[in-house]
Amino acid sequence: MALMITDECIACDACLDECPTAAIEEGDPIYIIDPDRCVECVGFYDEPSCVSVCPVDCIIPDPDNVENPEELKYKLQQIQDEE
Repeated sequence: MALMITDECIACDACLDECPTAAIEEGDPIYIIDPDRCVECVGFYDEPSCVSVCPVDCIIPDPDNVENPEELKYKLQQIQDEE
């Protein structure tokens, strides 16, 4: 399942550099997560790194983008093949 950033985001930049797939980008006025690039850090870390650094706990599972670990691994492979 991809993650999403809620309206509670304070645009502090804490999550931006944490994402290993560059799925987080600046939005207006809050940051956004590209669901096509978010793999919840599967293949990198035990838990999503953006969630662990967010000071206001505004990064949550995106109910519109539900994926299991195998799908996330496949998506990661597709991202890596593009680069």
